[in-house]
Parts: sequence; C-alpha cells; structure tokens
Amino acid sequence: MTLLFWAESTREELREALPDSLVVLPVGATEQHGPHLATGTDAAIVKAICRFAVVRAADSARLVLAPPLRFGVSGHHLPFGGTLSLSPETAIAVLTDLARSIVECGGRRLVIVNGHGGNRGVAQAAAAKAASAYDLTVAVIHYWDLLARVPDTPIPGHAGEFETAMLLALRPEFVRRRQPRTLPAESGVDGVEVHEAAAWRRIDGYTDDPARATRERGMAWLDECLGALADRLSTLANRP
Repeated sequence: MTLLFWAESTREELREALPDSLVVLPVGATEQHGPHLATGTDAAIVKAICRFAVVRAADSARLVLAPPLRFGVSGHHLPFGGTLSLSPETAIAVLTDLARSIVECGGRRLVIVNGHGGNRGVAQAAAAKAASAYDLTVAVIHYWDLLARVPDTPIPGHAGEFETAMLLALRPEFVRRRQPRTLPAESGVDGVEVHEAAAWRRIDGYTDDPARATRERGMAWLDECLGALADRLSTLANRP
C-alpha cells in the first residue's frame, strides 16, 4: 500500500496514485478559543490527527493526505475577536472546488475530516454537491464522533477540557494560563440544536472548564481517536 503527502509530491506521482487512493482532506478553523488557547486550535488538532492516522493506516490502504484547510465557518465567534471566518456559502464553494480539483487530477474518492463544529453542516452540503456534480465518492468524518462519550465532559466542546487536553498532548505551546470557572446554567432541549448568539456571550465564548484538562487525558483521547480514524480510513479506502 502507499501513502503520499499531496504538498510533498510531484504531479506525476499524484497522477499515478490518485485513481486508486483515498484523498484525506483535514478541515479546521482559525477562531477565538477563549483567553487561554491559540486561535489555530481546531486546525492544529485535525491536522495532527489526520497525519498520525494516515501513517497508521498506510499498511492497509492507499492514501493521499491533502494540505489542511485552516479556515471554516466561524461567524458566531467574530464578536470575540481573533477570528477569520468564511461564510457558509463560501465554505461550501471552497470545499466543492477542492473536490472538483481532485477529480480533475484523477481522484475518485475523498474523505473530509472535520475539526470544527461550525463546519458540520457545510461539510455535509459540499459532500452531497460534489458527489452528484462530479461523480466523486465523498465521505465526511467529524473526528470527535469517533470517541466514546464522557458524562462530565463536552466533546468536542469549545476551548474546554477536551480541546485543552488534546493541545497539552499535541501542542502545549498553544495553551496559556487557565482559571477554574463555573458556567451559568443553560436550559437545553433534548435532541434539539439551538443556535443563539446570546448563549456564546453568556459563556464568554468557551464551553466548559479548561482547568480540568491534563496531558495524560489528552494522550488517551488522542490515541483513541487515531485508532478509530485509521480504522475508518482503511475501511473507506478498501471499499469496492
């Protein structure tokens, strides 16, 4: 089996590999993550997870890892500063154009690995559009969906225990001083997603308590995620 890194390969190498390979496209965001995490959190996590996972899966799959897309749909974070956002329409267009480019280069299969909650809808929309327009097989994985739930920790949350722990394991220089916090009570509705700008303001732009995060817990989550993603990539790459 083979593994190529798109940005490190020549056009001839890609032309030969793409028809029989699964292209892996990491998609993140550049946005505020509270006062304690770097704005490149989502992009850094999804980039690292994908790179480790393709290496792990390379013995059983033909894979091409594309450069990460570091911008996503983050308009709900713009009021806090430090955020570079695409509109949903632009994000769908960008993902669809990248899918078209992969087809033009000879690719037939793509998996979008999403690392930002705000990209969930646009990733699904772009996948459906590209599949019908370009006869491309497109899968979408939101990496946190591969993890077992933890009763007292939102996964992925936003700049809380989970993402802070993952960065302590991957990029500790992205983590600043953290203060314990108590969140205001929120009245959710089971099985319903409610989008409300005021809710982000009430929690100062991040969801739970980053002071609880540890490198050890981040390493455990990372290992679980890598194994699960490598398994899914191998399965997708070997589908008939």
